[in-house]
Amino acid sequence: MKCPKFLAALLICASLALIPPTPARATINSMSLGASYNAAQTQITFRVYSANATYMVLYLYSTGYGVQESASYPLSNVGSGVWQVVVPVSSIKSAGISGAVYYGYRAWGPNWTYSSSWTKGSSVGFVSDVDSNGNRFNPNKLLIDPYAQEISQDPLNANNQNADIFATGGTVDATFGVAYRLIDSGTYAPKGIVLAASGQGTGTKPTRAQKDDVIYEVNVRGLTKQDPSIASQYQGTYYGAGLKASYLASLGVTAVELLPLQETQNDENDVIPDSTQDQNYWGYMTEDFFAPDRRYAYNKAAGGPTAEFQAMVQAFHKAGIKVYMDVVYNHTAEGGTWTSTDPTTATEISWRGLDNATYYELTTGNQYFYDDTGIGANVNTYNPATRQMIIDSLAYWSNTMGVDGFRFDEAPILGNNCLNQSYEAAAPNCPNGGFNFDAADPNIALNQILANFTVRPAGGGSGLDLFAEPWSASGGDNQGQFPAGWSEWNGAFQATLRQAQNELGNMTISIGQDAQDFTGSSNIFQANGRYPWNSTNYMDIHDGFTLFDIYSCNNPNNTQAWPYGPSSGGNTTNYSWNQGGAAADQRRAARTGLAFTMLSAGTPIMAGGDEYLRSLNCNNNPYNVDSTANWLNYSWTSDQSNFYNFAQRAIAFRLAHPALRPENWYTSSQVEWWEPSGVQATSSYWNNTSNYAIAYTINGSSFGDSNSIYIAYNGWSGSVTFTLPPPPTGTNWYRVTDTCNWNDGANTWVTPGSETLIGGSGATYSQCGQSLLLLISK
Repeated sequence: MKCPKFLAALLICASLALIPPTPARATINSMSLGASYNAAQTQITFRVYSANATYMVLYLYSTGYGVQESASYPLSNVGSGVWQVVVPVSSIKSAGISGAVYYGYRAWGPNWTYSSSWTKGSSVGFVSDVDSNGNRFNPNKLLIDPYAQEISQDPLNANNQNADIFATGGTVDATFGVAYRLIDSGTYAPKGIVLAASGQGTGTKPTRAQKDDVIYEVNVRGLTKQDPSIASQYQGTYYGAGLKASYLASLGVTAVELLPLQETQNDENDVIPDSTQDQNYWGYMTEDFFAPDRRYAYNKAAGGPTAEFQAMVQAFHKAGIKVYMDVVYNHTAEGGTWTSTDPTTATEISWRGLDNATYYELTTGNQYFYDDTGIGANVNTYNPATRQMIIDSLAYWSNTMGVDGFRFDEAPILGNNCLNQSYEAAAPNCPNGGFNFDAADPNIALNQILANFTVRPAGGGSGLDLFAEPWSASGGDNQGQFPAGWSEWNGAFQATLRQAQNELGNMTISIGQDAQDFTGSSNIFQANGRYPWNSTNYMDIHDGFTLFDIYSCNNPNNTQAWPYGPSSGGNTTNYSWNQGGAAADQRRAARTGLAFTMLSAGTPIMAGGDEYLRSLNCNNNPYNVDSTANWLNYSWTSDQSNFYNFAQRAIAFRLAHPALRPENWYTSSQVEWWEPSGVQATSSYWNNTSNYAIAYTINGSSFGDSNSIYIAYNGWSGSVTFTLPPPPTGTNWYRVTDTCNWNDGANTWVTPGSETLIGGSGATYSQCGQSLLLLISK
């Protein structure tokens, strides 16, 4: 994730040698938090956590927006920070609520004391917006239950564009004529929805080993929003996404990784047409960690988004495709303080108003928020209650919603063992202030997740696949430092191989590092007990240029007009090059880049649209572009159709050859490295940074593979002649693909049985510059 621009005022952005000890397993949702019916559906129990509240009231509504409450009930503190009230369904109906039950909480605490004379919008009991302990209670703000399984709408939407309604502080709002803290948010605020258990199944989870997966990352809306094969009412929805399962399966995809699907601030995306203003397309602004985003459901009635999400998962599972979710537990949509000089003004829609010091990491003095995320405030992941909420959320999505694995945005925050920014006396884990990544600490969220869930075994079986984004917006990079059990997005793979393709002459290129990346980046992952498949390999992803744009753009162009922008931010270091503007060279480079991903040891991930050379016209940070330019397109040119054939066959080749999907690190008898001359590569060859061509063979027989494999990469700009090593006895080398321009067309990557005979030991092959050659023995 990159730091987006402000979403109005509501969203403020601004190798280990030992495996850590396994901590004790906790009970999932041991505090029974959330709202739940009893078995007979005659009563609803509401339970919410706050360690610092002094008084709490439940408010019930007949609908989610624009009406006053139908009833309210004080909660009792039942111990261990849990507040509870049990409400008979008969009482709810007597109050005039005949359909779905919508609800929210109001909370009082040391900085705003309870008084029976308080009324909505009054200042009775007010002491301060934030006190010395970081409390930010304000009963004028109706709060979402952090465990709500659906919510009614986003704070900002087509009916309300005023973020001040959800703010604290003494600034006077021009519309209401009173201080932010006194604006009652009740009629405007998102409400939780009480759900009965869904009868919708999620199908049988695939048990495929992660090493055998090919991941496709996509936004669920963008996947089908302009797909003419999908009925209009289903375009951009969970239901529509499920209808694309057969398409993804035919491409060869075995896992779909969906950009954030937990409720996020995006109901205002369409308020201002043909504009990126206030838009949030990617979804990295979570409002609730349990609720599926209602905007992606065609059935928006209470319970509809949940059942529709489950049906989508079932459709993918029926096609043998795993479902992964991109989850954001490092920050929330509440952001930080609105300015760096005023601690009193901040957004309150949920966690902050319920228990600010529990849910967020505070700076010294407890007035501001410690931030490594670029969005204003770290989630306080080392706090036991907050950490448990994360575990409970993951359990819900896995067990109830059918999800097979998770990609964790800015995952170092979940390895932080600081509670606040204070120094030694207040935070013994944090002698240097508010962030300390410690993979050996059994209590960090990363290790507690390992303790509470089964990670899928290397050879396959039941369990979760866990992927970490190993860096944060503040510049922290913990690549290779995550505990055993975790896979990581391999940023080094992307950077070094882009450099090899696009930066020759501009920087030193290490053919030795390229070789490391081709074989799983053992220099990053092996030392702390992990394996090649823990390296998640990619040339591009949502966060940056598309595959095609890496090779067609010299620089980002993020300020362009709709529908491609404008977007703020974006990485300024892209290792991209437009190949001198030659279209054929751009396609050759894209073929080579995709081949790098599909032929390397590790778990490959591709971005949605890579299969047809999707372009965003050089926008490398389109987080806010909810437009035809960012939605996948299914009307292709002949060049795009040809590239689809290439991608489909590359994936099929990977899945057909276990030699490319090692469970353990390659041995010297399994992989041999060759200089272009045909002699084995020596240390002097590796250490010479003027060498830009390398080849290697993989011994198929040691993997039960009927073919051995020869891969040659020529990083030079000019042609290089490779002399082929001996193939297995009784076989010759046959060409599967050559990414050079001469081979640009529908059959660049041939189908099995159509390979071209090249020859045996000592045969030579002239390979054009900046290209890859793939041969098999047969």
